[in-house]
This record gives sequence, structure tokens and C-alpha cells, in this order.
Amino acid sequence: MRLALCQINTTVGDISGNVERMRQGLLAAREAEPDLVLFPELALTGYPPEDLLLREHFLADARAALGRLAEETHGLVAVVGFPERAEDVYNAAAVLADGRVHATYRKVYLPNYGVFDEQRYFQSGSEGAVIDLGGHRVGLTVCEDIWEPGPPASDEAIAGATLIVNISASPYREGKGAERERMFAQRARDNLAAVAFCGLVGGQDELIFDGHSFVVDHTGKTIARAAQFEEDLLVCDVDLEAAAAARLREAGHRPVARRSPAQVIVLPALAANTQLATPPAPLAPSLAAPIQPPEAEVYAALMLGLHDYVTKNGFAHVVLGVSGGIDSALVACLAVDALGPERVSASIMPSPFSSDSTQDDARELTRRLGIRTHELPIEAVMGAYNETLSHEFEGLPPDLTEENLQARIRGNLLMALSNKFGWLVLTTGNKSEMSVGYTTLYGDLAGGLAVIKDVPKTLVYRLCEWRNSPAAATRGLGIESPIPASIIERAPSAELRPDQRDVDSLPPYELLDRILQGYIEFDQSREQLIAQGLPVLDVDRTMRMVDLAEYKRRQAPPGIKVTWRAFGRDRRMPITNRYTG
Repeated sequence: MRLALCQINTTVGDISGNVERMRQGLLAAREAEPDLVLFPELALTGYPPEDLLLREHFLADARAALGRLAEETHGLVAVVGFPERAEDVYNAAAVLADGRVHATYRKVYLPNYGVFDEQRYFQSGSEGAVIDLGGHRVGLTVCEDIWEPGPPASDEAIAGATLIVNISASPYREGKGAERERMFAQRARDNLAAVAFCGLVGGQDELIFDGHSFVVDHTGKTIARAAQFEEDLLVCDVDLEAAAAARLREAGHRPVARRSPAQVIVLPALAANTQLATPPAPLAPSLAAPIQPPEAEVYAALMLGLHDYVTKNGFAHVVLGVSGGIDSALVACLAVDALGPERVSASIMPSPFSSDSTQDDARELTRRLGIRTHELPIEAVMGAYNETLSHEFEGLPPDLTEENLQARIRGNLLMALSNKFGWLVLTTGNKSEMSVGYTTLYGDLAGGLAVIKDVPKTLVYRLCEWRNSPAAATRGLGIESPIPASIIERAPSAELRPDQRDVDSLPPYELLDRILQGYIEFDQSREQLIAQGLPVLDVDRTMRMVDLAEYKRRQAPPGIKVTWRAFGRDRRMPITNRYTG
């Protein structure tokens, strides 16, 4: 059987635009003469549509668009993800053929953890479903349905399916693509069936979808793989006779041996290949190599998330503050690589505490990147603030208040550029700082997108080192070694007071990030962290800082998820919280 997996980048709510993307996908797939075309989960509406699913007119528009798309399927069979409005709302897969909707399958397992909230919107389907197509039986699943062992996939295999297709919108985190592929290989071996995974690609608010569509045969071997982080059409020939023959040697998989519990939807042989006098010539397998090393994968994910957030929300240009520090250097590189230097501006805003070396590095970075620079010294503005507040602060020594004023002045200047020119402000704070509140409300937190909000400080360094390496050029990133070496080598500092260093206020980042990963991403307790050999005082101090900073994180811009557990929709903690365990 010949499959065409259309890995597309949809936009939530752009139903007509998504339909046009799928129509173009059908046109491209038709040239390969496939038996079956797959599109991702909820491709019609984009994923996740969230509370749009509570609007009857949104659901009605989606259903009408599905009918229009079905008219494009003469001579083709396609499986398309859409929200089905029946007695309730279902996350469904429609089977389109011969110009109409022939059948629908309803997702059985609705994830309600991490970033998922599907039980808020959907009713669960009750059973698996198979279709007969060109002499083969095909099982239908949607995303989570195949992450769970057993039904519905096992029911469909027992019913005779030698191919199980899975349309999906599976949010990215570091390493998830390889993990997903291993899991699907195990499902294929469990069920003695080939498995085809068609994944969504693109950025949607905090989420990234990495694509990484693939097909594994009944032994679990990957026989075709699409690219990561870009649209792709993966066409693949899969030998279903081999799966059927293997089942003869495994009595437990023979459908005549057990009663089939799966719903059976029968379609006539409508695919183009079945109508040809001779089948098309076999295809050479397409097996895109996964992006390596992990830093390259994360960098590509952040580029896609940044690009799609900017473009899908209608911004033509972005601006960020560049300090000569490593965080703003990474964000500047990501912005240029994702959007092009002509769409990026940088503001350099030195204070009396800014060193000449960091300012020189900031200017050298922007020169290498080829972006426009706005020089906005803040010493005079600081003087005006201090003069205005002098009566109120009389007799009190300078403290964190004056440090935060510097950050807030810079935030105001960036927002002024944003308001005047319609630019999106990119903030530059990393996950380590966000975790412990080493940020300033209405200062460095001010902006529209927190690009590296979910990137720990130690990973920031690794990403910068990778971006400066020759390997980055092999990924098509044209500007070589954009980050001055001194930015990477310099000890991190906020430069808000004389001789300030981050280690004055925080544990060393190598230690801090170990504590944060255990506490935030894996919900480990104080005792569990200490049992790993982590210093007691640092564990206690870090946990307290994380808990106290929750109110700040609630006011931060959205950021791109790349770790196991990101702040925001992925980790939801109360602000008012006296639990200290």
C-alpha cells in the first residue's frame, strides 16, 4: 500500500487557510498515486483550538469546511482530523473519499495532563475502527490512542488491520521525537501491524509541533521518516502482506481466532492505485535523519516557535535589548536566524554600571548579525527617577529598588519602540532566572514573547557554543560564529550595581539547574533532592525562591516549551500557597 503523509503547519482558527493547505497537500500527494493520504489531528481547525470549541458557530464552520475539502478527494482516500459536533463534541478523524465524508472515528483517549486539557472540550470515543481499502484492512487512531498499550489499536489489529494509522498533534520537548518513534515501534511489534504516524508541525503560542512523521513496519523498523520542524510530504510504500504472513506464525494475532471487538467501517476500493491497470513503480524510501546533537534540535525548535509566533500574529519586526550578556546574545541569534536580520532591531541601553567590555560585546554582536542598533543610554533617565523619588527615599540607602528601576527604564524604552513602530518586544530571561524570580516585573519581564523562558541557563551556554560551532553552518545558518567569545566566557552578571555577579544571589548555575529540574520538572521533594547529594542550604533556598516567584511568572509573557515541564499551561501552581514540603 502506498501512503502519503501530509505534515502541514496549520494555524488555530484559520479554517479556510488550513483547508487550502490541505487542498494543496492533496494536489501534491495525487502525483504520487497514493492509496491513502493522511493529515494531522485537528488539522482543519489547528491545534489546540481551546475555548473556540465551545462556540457552536466555530464547530459548524469546521464541519462545512470538511465538506468542501471532501470535494477534492475524487480518486483519493484521505483521513483528516476535525472536531465533530454530534450529541457532544469529539476529537475525530474523518475518512474522505469519492467527494464526500464516508465515515468518522472518534478519539478514545483524551489526555488531561501537562499542556493537554482535552477532557474540558471533548467526549471520548468508545471503540476502535477499521476501514477496508484496496484489499487491506486499516485501523484508525488519533494521537494518544496509540500511546496507550492495548485498545483501540490492539482491537483493530485483532479485527484484521495490518496497518494502523495515527494522526497526531504531539507537542515537542527535547528528545521527544526519538522517544515517540521507539514507542511506535513497540506498538507495531505488539500488534504485528505497520504503523504510520502523521504529525503536525509548527508553532502555536507556547507549543511547538515538530512533525517528524514516520512509518514503521510490523517488526518495528522505521522505513520512512519526514523532516523535523518543517512542512513535508512523506510518501512511502509499505508491505502489508508481510505483516499478514507474520500473523500466520503467531496464532494469537489471527483474527479468526478471536472475536473482533472493533467497529468495522467498510469502504470500497476508491484509491487511485486500485483503478490502475498496473501499479506505480516502487518508491525509494525517504528517511530523513533526525537532527543531532540535542542542542541543534532545541535550537531548531526555538527558531520555529519564534518564527511562527511572530508571523502568525502579524508582526513584521521584532526588537530586543542587547546587554552584552549571553541570554540576549542567544535571543538575538535566534531572531536573526528565524526572521532574517532585516526584521530584527536591538537596543543597547547602558547604565553607569555597564562595563565597557559588555557594551563593546553588544555592539560587536549586532554588527556580526547585521541588525539595526538603537543606542539609548539610561543614565539621565535614572537621574530623573532618583530626583523625583529623592524626597520619598530621603535617608534610605540604595538597594534593590534602584537596581529594579534600571530594568524598568529599559523595559519602558523597549515598549516605546514597540508602540511607535508596531514591533514585537522579545524578552531575554531564561528558565533558571524565571524559576527563582531573578527578574524584574515591568522591567526585563516586559514584552510579547519570552523566547528562552523554558531554557535553563546551562542549556543557554550549550546552545550558544553550538551556534558558534562549524556544525551550525551545516544546518543552513549562514552567519558564522556570531557570538563574541568573551560573551560566552564572561561570568554572568546583571550589571545593576558595581562588581555584581549572579553567584552573589544564586547558587552556581550547574547546581541551581539540577535542583530546579528535580523540583519543577519532576516534582521531587526536599528529601529526594537532598538524597541526591545536593546541598541542604541550596535546596531550601532554591525551593523557597521558586515558590515566592509564582506571582511574577503569572505576569510574564508566553514562552516556548522545550523541556519536560514549562511554566504556564504546563505547570499550574497557586500563588497563595503555604505548603513547604
